Amino acid sequence: MKFFRYISFSAIIVFSLSACKKENENKWDVEIKNPVKKVNLTDLSGEFYNSSIKFEDFKKKYPWFQGSVPDADYDGRRKDTMEVRIYKEAISKIDKSKLDKDLLGLFSHIKNYFPKFQPPHIYLYSSVIDPQNVTDPIFLREDENMLFVDITGFMGDGNKNYKGLDLYFQKSMNPENLVPKISAFFAARLVPAPIDQQKFLDQMVYQGKVQILQDAFLPNVPEYLKMNYSKQQYDWAVANEANIWNYFVENDLLFSADADLSERFITPGPFSKFYTEVDRESSPQIAIWTGWQICKHYLKAHPEEKLNVFLKKNATEIFNGSDYRPK
Repeated sequence: MKFFRYISFSAIIVFSLSACKKENENKWDVEIKNPVKKVNLTDLSGEFYNSSIKFEDFKKKYPWFQGSVPDADYDGRRKDTMEVRIYKEAISKIDKSKLDKDLLGLFSHIKNYFPKFQPPHIYLYSSVIDPQNVTDPIFLREDENMLFVDITGFMGDGNKNYKGLDLYFQKSMNPENLVPKISAFFAARLVPAPIDQQKFLDQMVYQGKVQILQDAFLPNVPEYLKMNYSKQQYDWAVANEANIWNYFVENDLLFSADADLSERFITPGPFSKFYTEVDRESSPQIAIWTGWQICKHYLKAHPEEKLNVFLKKNATEIFNGSDYRPK
């Protein structure tokens, strides 16, 4: 039975007006009393591909860079016209002054809620475009607090260099996705791992907690970017919220330990798998979005609860306290 609906123009207007109202009541848009003063941001590949910089000098400046790769190999890469072209295109997509400002805001908000957080030194680099790299473009060298960001992962949906890459990955490979992905990277590290993640509800609420930290860290960033959604995908989730919930409830999925549910509704993909004719029109990772709504409802019902207390609560406590019953 096809019970999901498409979004009408009038529905979009209603949801847009509702979103505006919620933005005016944004509990996360708080004054930061002790903001981060500076972001250390280095264009590593900009120096690597700069022919006026000797490789010996580059190695001295970044002794951790080379590893076991011979100098001759790196010398060839520095002159590789394809690599240089891709780097120049990738870096041209990034407004460095805006990125610096946005990162200051992000790190200031993280430190506001987690005072022990130390902002990392961020290194932008360009890789030879490879699906494994560009779809997972952020990694942390924890011992040195260095965060590496592969800028070829943010060249824009439909970029000619992404030929052969699954289209659903490309939807979140735009320059505006860069800061939300850095935020999500740290949010996932700061949410306590649940002792028991066997039930579908446990996984949903865990992911919802990560999204709540996205709200706290990026209070003025559109919600669809925090979900790695396109605007259309976000609108579909909003329009079908009650139907999605009814599907989970009527099929007894919430307390199921079926491992397949994660692949169907949490793992990245082109769409969610309800096993109905609506699947290909659905938004992917819809259980993450639903877990987010459960957590939002819980916090709305418990406005005085501290964030660190909320993060430690188990899924059942949060679900029972949320009274989440979309209609």
